[in-house]
Amino acid sequence: MTAIAPGTLQKSSQRGSAARARLLRGLLPALSLALVLIAIAWLNPRAISYFGFNLMLNLAIPIALATIAQMFVIAGNELDLSIGTFVGFVGCVTATWLRDAPLMGIVVLLGSIGVYALLGALIHLRNLPSIVVTLGMSFVWQGLAILVLPKPGGKAPDWLLSIMSFKPPYIPFPILAALIIAAVVHFGLMRTSYGVILRGSGGNAAALRRAGWSLLRTKIVLFALTGLFGVLSGMALIGITTSADANIGNGYTLLSIAGVILGGGEFVGGRVSPIGAVLGALTLALAASPLLTFMHIPPDWQVAANGAILIIVLAARVLISRRER
Repeated sequence: MTAIAPGTLQKSSQRGSAARARLLRGLLPALSLALVLIAIAWLNPRAISYFGFNLMLNLAIPIALATIAQMFVIAGNELDLSIGTFVGFVGCVTATWLRDAPLMGIVVLLGSIGVYALLGALIHLRNLPSIVVTLGMSFVWQGLAILVLPKPGGKAPDWLLSIMSFKPPYIPFPILAALIIAAVVHFGLMRTSYGVILRGSGGNAAALRRAGWSLLRTKIVLFALTGLFGVLSGMALIGITTSADANIGNGYTLLSIAGVILGGGEFVGGRVSPIGAVLGALTLALAASPLLTFMHIPPDWQVAANGAILIIVLAARVLISRRER
């Protein structure tokens, strides 16, 4: 009989415990969403239906797109404090120029994506803190939104209204859209060689530089992708609300950061999860109003309740992370 050293058994047990902790950490976004859905089903069983999901997840698509936009910046160890006002600016352009002068609207929206790409280059070349730069840009986007649409109004283009009011059979449109967004971004960022490079710019920039890849180019691409998904978020939001307001997207900055963190993302190391980010956005969309309304929590307390949910999930992640070591 072969003897097994006690140390070998102990190391094997530690590896098994760490593997289970990593699995639990990866499942945490899905578990958070499942708990919210279970709570809603318990409080109001009729909400768990085709019509109920369409109603509860009405604003989930723009939140998910804004969360993905923020995720690209966080993947590069940066943070975007202007995504909310940028979504508002895009909404104002969509409800005015994109409807009345489509060519001009398209040029402006493409130009705004280019501005985001230039911001990435500026932050990298001058070694500027992204928090400061994007905070300053938040005032710029807000001012431009007010110039485009001084007071609430405008109207979404008919084609955009048709897309956002689409009712597929069996699966509610917000859920179908979330699945498509998660699948496309996951494949592009997690399953392609260039996606590895983009994540590597935040995970190990020195190794990427030694391999001959341009950190400037990756930063430009990450910020351009942030601008692209910010544009999609603003357009989706106007397609749902049908009109615009310069302040319509202001809350999306904190929602997008919370969605990325709930989905397993971290502010350092380029550690992000597209699927987790979308799940985090759906969790926030459900907890932001439907769950708290069913719990009869006054609107004045709902923001605090959302913060409590985020703290609980982060505390659970910290406990799980300790078991990985």
